Amino acid sequence: MEKRQRSTYITTKDFLVSGESFKLKYDPELEMLVTTPQPTLEKLLDYYESDAYISHTDSEKGLLPFLYQKVKQRALKKKVELITKLNKGTGSVLDIGAGTGEFLKVASEKGWKIYGTEPNEKARSISEKKDVLLKESFAEFSNQKFDVITLWHVLEHVPNLHEAISQIENLLKPGGTLLIAVPNYKSYDANYYKEFWAAYDVPRHLWHFSKESMNKLFSDEIKIVTIKPMVFDSFYVSLLSEKYKTGNSFSLKAFWVGLWSNMNAWTSKEYSSHIYCFKKA
Repeated sequence: MEKRQRSTYITTKDFLVSGESFKLKYDPELEMLVTTPQPTLEKLLDYYESDAYISHTDSEKGLLPFLYQKVKQRALKKKVELITKLNKGTGSVLDIGAGTGEFLKVASEKGWKIYGTEPNEKARSISEKKDVLLKESFAEFSNQKFDVITLWHVLEHVPNLHEAISQIENLLKPGGTLLIAVPNYKSYDANYYKEFWAAYDVPRHLWHFSKESMNKLFSDEIKIVTIKPMVFDSFYVSLLSEKYKTGNSFSLKAFWVGLWSNMNAWTSKEYSSHIYCFKKA
């Protein structure tokens, strides 16, 4: 990304691993936030080394992981239904940042031909036990094209953002579907929790997107056809944010904040997270 003058939007910290502080710089051209400073790739991997990093485990130990895993099972079915509807049937799907392979497992059971990537070795190992074999990088699929490509809360983690987006676009067939789920820093719960908002998740989240930025990041060949809200995200993120803010592992207040965030989004259309559904010309 080229260097520009950016002002600090907010200062937050890594609540999961290191406790280090990071600034989120506002990029006015793309209307997004950029985690600053950004760790080197080698250093970045260290920030994922935590048993509490929920995307790399299937554990249900503890209240928040239990709730996350239960909601995830319902959400997985809805995601597969969505890609099938947008693709008008099954086909080939590449899931980038597939974690422990749960989405691809469900997609395979519904008739999809599955492919996936996951840089974390531990998560790949868990996925392999489900007979879902994952590559380390999507660069390994450079000679293939896919009907559908999905990134479920992954794009915010990807280094070299513009290069990665270009590579992802090239992997998609003409007429293909690209689905990207990301948090929304303009949501009510983000504004309420400010530096304690769990979806900032620095420095694992390198980029923080708005609807405007998602319209600007892709080439003219890729167009948004619909945006879907992720209504459960506001509850989970608020629970985790409340924990970061107060130290309480459970809070009824967090449920009210999550509910109000969704109610507020009925009119503002700024949900805690969105699924952006793109089609390639």
